[in-house]
Amino acid sequence: MFSAFGRSYFTFSIILLGMTVAMGAHAQQVAQTTTRPTLHPTPDVHADRTVTLYFLDQGASEVRLNLEGRPHPLPMEKDSQGVWSVTVGPLEPAIYEYKFIADGVPLLDPANPQIIPNLHSPSNVLEIPGPQPELWDVQDVAHGIVHQHFYKSAIVGDQRDYFVYTPPGYDPRAHKKYPVLYLLHGYSDDARAWVATGRANVILDNLIDQGKAKPMVVVMPLGYGAPEIVTGPRADFNVASLREKNFELFTQALLKEVIPQVQSMYRVSDKRKDRAIAGLSMGGAESLLAGLNHIDTFAWVGSFSAGGLGTDFSQDFPSLDAKSADQLRLLWIACGSDDRYTGRTPLITLNRQVVAWLRSKNIPVTFVETPGMHEWPVWRNNLIQFSQLLFQPK
Repeated sequence: MFSAFGRSYFTFSIILLGMTVAMGAHAQQVAQTTTRPTLHPTPDVHADRTVTLYFLDQGASEVRLNLEGRPHPLPMEKDSQGVWSVTVGPLEPAIYEYKFIADGVPLLDPANPQIIPNLHSPSNVLEIPGPQPELWDVQDVAHGIVHQHFYKSAIVGDQRDYFVYTPPGYDPRAHKKYPVLYLLHGYSDDARAWVATGRANVILDNLIDQGKAKPMVVVMPLGYGAPEIVTGPRADFNVASLREKNFELFTQALLKEVIPQVQSMYRVSDKRKDRAIAGLSMGGAESLLAGLNHIDTFAWVGSFSAGGLGTDFSQDFPSLDAKSADQLRLLWIACGSDDRYTGRTPLITLNRQVVAWLRSKNIPVTFVETPGMHEWPVWRNNLIQFSQLLFQPK
């Protein structure tokens, strides 16, 4: 006979056993009717240079792929497990940005740890390799070093940074002095853009190793003279007064703060014939404004898909004429032939207008139109072409 405690314990054990059996049966039933979504490698680059991208979002009603180089987002298809997919290509060997748009919300790819930084809209990296290493691929060559510097800007009034690339073989104790390129980023980027996204240091490593570019120091400053143009509640590049303030104070910070610091810390030449400036998009406009209005400082000026200039070029470049421009070693302007970047005037049209105005004043200019839109594959190739022309004998 069981005691009262024994009967209670026995009854509890029977109940617990029954619950366990019931729960096990339920778990087995759930396992039979529910399967985990299949996890796919993404991006999945195929041998024919097509790419399949996957995105898991079981609750979304629409997902699209926003891929650099495509004018419109691409619709994706959803399978029974809630995995969305799309196959694109074949794509040309290059590094592309992409992100997903789920029910109107831009989202990063959680399965891809390679992220391109941006102050407004970070994205993921999609890399298509070619049959041979490209100039933006890390190769078995001597490598330069990228340094980061911070300083308090008295002109802008903030703490800011800039990056400096020194080429292979650079020795701060040697007497040799190097030419220097000031390389500017675009709107919504920060000072690391040409390294993190453009791979400028890798491109220069490879070109120098091949003897196609002169060993040079490259300085990549923060391009905002008015930081409120890109951060804060009123950030807007399309406000003309704010844009003009941004350009003016950036030029002052470059000439009066960054260049003197670089001259004091690095073995760089102080001769104008050994100093170049170039940039992309907003940085392209800044390179033209700083370079062509300060020919006594820069002998080499390049612009890639310049954005932000007004249409009154005589006002932007009041002292520029054929005589002053004769001091330039090179004025090089490039833009993607399909660059319809948003604005009152498509950027390919604006850049053609700048070139036509310069030529009307008998100012020599090299104008290069390349296939492509407002995108990094265009600007990497611009840098590859432009850097090979720099600091060559006249």
